[in-house]
Amino acid sequence: MSKKATYDASSIQALKGLEPVRRMPGMYTHTIHPLHIVQEVIDNAVDEALAGFGKRITVSVHKDGSVEVEDEGRGIPVDIHPEEKKPAVEMAFTMLHAGGKFAKASDSVYHISGGLHGVGVAVTNALSTRLEVDVYRDGQRHSIAFEGGELVQKLKSEKLKERRNTGTVVRCWPDVKYFDSPQIPMLELEHIVRSKAYLLPGLTTVLRVEGREEKTWLYERGMAQYFEFMLQGRELVAPLFSGEKYFDEKSAADLTDIQPGEGAEWAIGFVPDGETFADSHVNLIPTRSHGTHEVGFRNGIFEAIRAFMETRGLTPKGVKLIAEDVWSRACFTLSARIVRTQFHGQTKEKLTTRHATKLVDLCVKDAYELWLNQHPEDGKKIVELAIEQANTRLAKGKKFERKKSSGVATLPGKLVDCASDDTSRNELFLVEGDSAGGSAKEARDKDTQAILPLRGKVLNTMSKDARTVLANKELQAIATAIGCDPHGMDDNPDLSGIRYGKLILMTDADVDGGHIQALLLTFFFMHAPKLVENGRIYVAQAPLFKVEVPSQGKGRPARRVYCLDEDELEEALDLLRKEKVREGSWEISRFKGLGEMSPEQLWETGMNPDSRRLVRMQLDGAQIEKVRLTFELLMDSGEAEGRRNWMREHWKTVEADI
Repeated sequence: MSKKATYDASSIQALKGLEPVRRMPGMYTHTIHPLHIVQEVIDNAVDEALAGFGKRITVSVHKDGSVEVEDEGRGIPVDIHPEEKKPAVEMAFTMLHAGGKFAKASDSVYHISGGLHGVGVAVTNALSTRLEVDVYRDGQRHSIAFEGGELVQKLKSEKLKERRNTGTVVRCWPDVKYFDSPQIPMLELEHIVRSKAYLLPGLTTVLRVEGREEKTWLYERGMAQYFEFMLQGRELVAPLFSGEKYFDEKSAADLTDIQPGEGAEWAIGFVPDGETFADSHVNLIPTRSHGTHEVGFRNGIFEAIRAFMETRGLTPKGVKLIAEDVWSRACFTLSARIVRTQFHGQTKEKLTTRHATKLVDLCVKDAYELWLNQHPEDGKKIVELAIEQANTRLAKGKKFERKKSSGVATLPGKLVDCASDDTSRNELFLVEGDSAGGSAKEARDKDTQAILPLRGKVLNTMSKDARTVLANKELQAIATAIGCDPHGMDDNPDLSGIRYGKLILMTDADVDGGHIQALLLTFFFMHAPKLVENGRIYVAQAPLFKVEVPSQGKGRPARRVYCLDEDELEEALDLLRKEKVREGSWEISRFKGLGEMSPEQLWETGMNPDSRRLVRMQLDGAQIEKVRLTFELLMDSGEAEGRRNWMREHWKTVEADI
């Protein structure tokens, strides 16, 4: 029998410097390829241009695998930090959460910037075999170098013989051992570099790949010029609608949450056929996984079109237009600027800043409704295209009408089904507990949202076969309601009977709720992997806190703020203090579970498509094996020792019920 490890103070590790990044790189960046750590450097250069410093950014890819980014900004500060007693540039590259973007907006050198994590270029340094920085400022060149994230060449300065622009040059050699592939995808890098040019008219961006022809972009007309490039000669059904709106001190004064300088720029057009494209950005950072700013943009455009239809009497009889009918033929670019950004994860691909929905909606809705009424013939063409898409959708929906209870399988009695036969719109909520299920029944949109309450914790299906799964009443009810039999990754199941476009897991924001989520995700990954692969599975993020804010006088009515966790609560309270809401006038409540919420609160936080927060569970082929091993480690009954070791290693970064 092996000797058990002693659990005492010596078992507790405190990782210093950049060691957390090297131990767990996936928590800080993408590990499929090194593009994201290069993008961190590019984003810093763009923040300088966004702040009004520099007109040119050059990205060079060398044959030795290194990438160099050069800007014309102010140059990273090189003076000694008064508290850390180190050059500021050394701190930026060797300390997590050290940067120039944490100060309050009124005091910050970056009023608008790409993010507030303060770990960006430090992660680049940690995951590179070597990184060199040259800073040009005060008539001198200041050089510093790192290897494996550690300082190897202290900051040295030399006076320049010839005058040159200020700026920073960063060259990094990504360490291939941290990435699945050492190759940077050139098409993605080119798209990133080009997008900075059209999002910031007047900025020149250059991409140099050793051995290839240099590419340069300058879009003086911004998004409109980029649209011409992307359409490649294709015609729009109506002229391009582009515009911008930013709030100043006066216009932001009467609006809760919105700060001066925030706003958006956009361009949208509709094509009758062929490929569409959609690019959204926040502070010039691409948001590939969308976010709250896109929700506001889509809401504003759709509501403007509906208002135009009602005003002009264009609403068709017997056809209910939905947002997908409008967006299926839309091409758009959106660039939002937000003072205090909040993203889902360090990779910043999805914006979660709550007020961004309202912000962008306010920017675009009235402007587009006005444009449609000023161009009624063009507006009619857009409406006709949307109605055509609606008719196509309805015709398709009739072909794939959902199986009713009179079919082969009897639907579970506790299922509260929805009325619509359109599977693309329908959603099934798997809700923890009967009490929460009762609130969800009252809160839901009866047309498109179905509820299946779950009693207790479902079976752990990690090592179970399909027969055992279907013998479990709870899991059998889920499979029957969905219309999908258990299957494996290599199977070719018949998915024509699927009854819902989205399957949403909605559990309490506590340990038990997390456990139920894990059990359900194990079931879907192991026994319905095609649903995961097709992106049908979602997890609703239930809030832990509610903040009731009283009325603050004219134009500032009482409101309710929901927060996912303590960090988000602290951020919300900081924002209230900044708005000069009287300290302590608000009331903070902590939810014990979904059953505590009123139907109105449950609708607002978990079911309303405009305000809920969902995480989509979708995997590509390269991730499947890696995820399978993780499921086995965390859920297989024979992996208890492996789980203990994993918890010891990751105790600082995970929440676990031990």
